[in-house]
Amino acid sequence: MKNFIKNALFGGLIVILPIAILGFFFKWLFKTVTDIIQPLTNYAYKIYPVSEFAADLIVIGIILLACFIVGIIVRTKLGNLMHQLFDDVLQQMAPGYRMVKEVVVQVFGKSENSPFANGMVARVKLFGVDCPTEVTALITDHHADGTYTIFMPTGPNPTSGNIFHVNEAQVMLYPDIKLDSAMRTVIACGAGSGELFSPGNKAVTATRK
Repeated sequence: MKNFIKNALFGGLIVILPIAILGFFFKWLFKTVTDIIQPLTNYAYKIYPVSEFAADLIVIGIILLACFIVGIIVRTKLGNLMHQLFDDVLQQMAPGYRMVKEVVVQVFGKSENSPFANGMVARVKLFGVDCPTEVTALITDHHADGTYTIFMPTGPNPTSGNIFHVNEAQVMLYPDIKLDSAMRTVIACGAGSGELFSPGNKAVTATRK
């Protein structure tokens, strides 16, 4: 009976706790966004006879629509030119703008050089070919001398990590593994790595012949 109650309790926590944490996260995110757009919400609240919550939704909808329209505009030749000029002005006026933009671009995987968009999953003998210890990493660059630059994400936050430059003999590539699958094991602090690197996902040596 004691084990039954214990298992039932923990089973319920496993189901309910992630949902509760997700709910608190969205609540925090919504409050953060609404605090930022509060001046616009107050303006919309005065114009439209709706509740404050509805005014928040209207403003958020308008912002998303504006992002969509701007996204379409910058895909045109003229829009892209205006965007570049605008970027140059902001970089001169606000030195931190470029760094913030690069972080956003890298995280959302829209950059051609973003490891979260185009990086290849690999297992790397970080401490040398004679050491059996390996780490899960993403290939971010391949140099003319054969060496690799890797990004080793740290769990449970895959967007933080360390950058290393290693010899090709230390690298084992896994071209069949999808990035999102590898990131899930990082978020889970390594759980699921056995399935991720199962014999079904063949490794390819990085050493050139």
